[in-house]
Amino acid sequence: MRYKYQATTKDGQHITGVAEAGTRKSMIQLLHKQGLHPILIEPQKKRFWNIQLRQSEKVKLEELVIFTRQLSTMVGAGVPMPRSLNSLQKNLNNEYFKKVLADVCKNVESGVSLGEAFARHPKVFSTVYVNMVKAGEEGGILDEILKRLATQVEQDASMKRKIKSAMMYPTVILTVTVIAFFAIMIFIVPKLSKIMTTLGGPTAQLPIYTKFMLGLSDFFIKPTIAGILPIPIINKLPNFIFLTIVLLIIILYISRYIKTPKGRFRYHSLALRTPIVKDLVQKVAIARFARTFSSLMSAGVNVLESLRVTGAAIGNVVIEEELKIAATEVKNGKPLSEQLEKSHYFPITVSQMVLVGEETGNMDTVLTKIAEFYEEEVKVQVDGLASIIEPILIIILGVGVGLIAASVMGPIANLTKTIGN
Repeated sequence: MRYKYQATTKDGQHITGVAEAGTRKSMIQLLHKQGLHPILIEPQKKRFWNIQLRQSEKVKLEELVIFTRQLSTMVGAGVPMPRSLNSLQKNLNNEYFKKVLADVCKNVESGVSLGEAFARHPKVFSTVYVNMVKAGEEGGILDEILKRLATQVEQDASMKRKIKSAMMYPTVILTVTVIAFFAIMIFIVPKLSKIMTTLGGPTAQLPIYTKFMLGLSDFFIKPTIAGILPIPIINKLPNFIFLTIVLLIIILYISRYIKTPKGRFRYHSLALRTPIVKDLVQKVAIARFARTFSSLMSAGVNVLESLRVTGAAIGNVVIEEELKIAATEVKNGKPLSEQLEKSHYFPITVSQMVLVGEETGNMDTVLTKIAEFYEEEVKVQVDGLASIIEPILIIILGVGVGLIAASVMGPIANLTKTIGN
């Protein structure tokens, strides 16, 4: 749920903002972690129809990578932080990012640490990002930490790009197939039906698949479903428009439901049980876990805090719950490798490699190797899925168009021959 809040900083500055949290209590805890004292917290009211043209409050991962690398270079060169932030802010094209950095710079100039200043903009700087920056400030190795952060953000961006690009072509083919099917059934088949009626009369003998196609086309055009509703405007709508509206409402409801804590948990559970998708989701989660945990450990963040932050960064609340349980066991003195071995989602090879990291003291190196392996696995699997899905969709499109053509054009040709004879 999104909450609007008013709070004061340690130096008495009054700020307002909006953030997401599961409950009001967790929202208060979030503000306390950011060093803020909440004055007012209230749920943000949702408007069902809220169409506004406003500036996009989004920073692309590529922009964040460039900013992080440039900031690392300037910090390593000894340039004062406010001057570095001001200089980088002026070179940005993203107006929203400019405003964020202007606020960060103002906070830094007033004595707030860079990590705390970043924490006040959770839409741009993730919990992982903030924690690593804080660790870098405390250890005096901020420039090195920023380099590692840039690499991690770049890897995340690369993984997302691979998945999106692989799914783009199948999505386009599927969309074209659906649009073409409805266009043919709504605009072309009715005209061909009139031709068949003209040629053969109402008693013309047609194949069963042709009758089915004509009946389906007739169903889409007539208001048989909407007509049962006692609303004059709606009950005259053709079925395809009415069904499209109903489908959009269902999609909107589902999209809102999966944003709730309960809905998100069920959605992520379903993803981890769905064949094919399950394997990909697990590999993506393991790659993120290893990369994030490695970065936090190498930055000097303690194991418990690293597990907490990593769980939130994985992107799957089911696996996050498992990591919370693992963190509790680690706090009680049990090794992390033992807890990962009990997990339903981490393969035995991951727990064995983590055990090697624990025994040798090279946990961050081992985790980096795990991350690289699973990132490559994700790439291979995504490419494989795309290579399978693309021809299947093309075959479905061809079969669909061929079936419609055979159902309509065949009978017309037969009727024409009959009339000619």
